[in-house]
Amino acid sequence: MVITVCVGSSCHLKGSYDVINKLKEMIKNYGIEDKVELKADFCMGNCLRAVSVKIDDGKCLSVKPNNVEKFFKEYVLGELK
Repeated sequence: MVITVCVGSSCHLKGSYDVINKLKEMIKNYGIEDKVELKADFCMGNCLRAVSVKIDDGKCLSVKPNNVEKFFKEYVLGELK
């Protein structure tokens, strides 16, 4: 699984690096480093709904620093089961 987080201007201002750091922490805490690759991209064309996050080639999702855990459990752990 590849998780891509936008780090373009709008997403950066809305906390993309906080989202990345929380995702890194959760990936490590759940011991799934061998199953999940975390990447950054500069614009995913979803600036109004920042922070933009995409799993593999799926749709662009809006993730905020305060809902990263919910996103992770639903979309990352849910897909890996």
